[in-house]
Amino acid sequence: MLRLTQAPDIAMATLWRDLLCEAGMPASVQRQHLGAAAGHLPPGECLPEIWLTYPEHAERARALLREFQHLPQRQWRCHACGEAIEGGFEQCWNCGALMPQ
Repeated sequence: MLRLTQAPDIAMATLWRDLLCEAGMPASVQRQHLGAAAGHLPPGECLPEIWLTYPEHAERARALLREFQHLPQRQWRCHACGEAIEGGFEQCWNCGALMPQ
């Protein structure tokens, strides 16, 4: 196993692990419960970590996480319902209409 990276919180760690697993790179989250020890241990030692089962996936896994962390952010208004949409969304959360091209 290989420690790939630390995540800022358990939610991101779980999301990243799931992303890697879906891409065919088995991974696990370690240290997910050490946040309770914050104040007793150095903060950097309490963050959840992503571990890869197979070290040969490291380069591909880092590239996938880098791509995921730099998704394009957009601001647009839905033509169907007028809802203002921000972020990496290409579909209106309110009515389901697709972002205009």
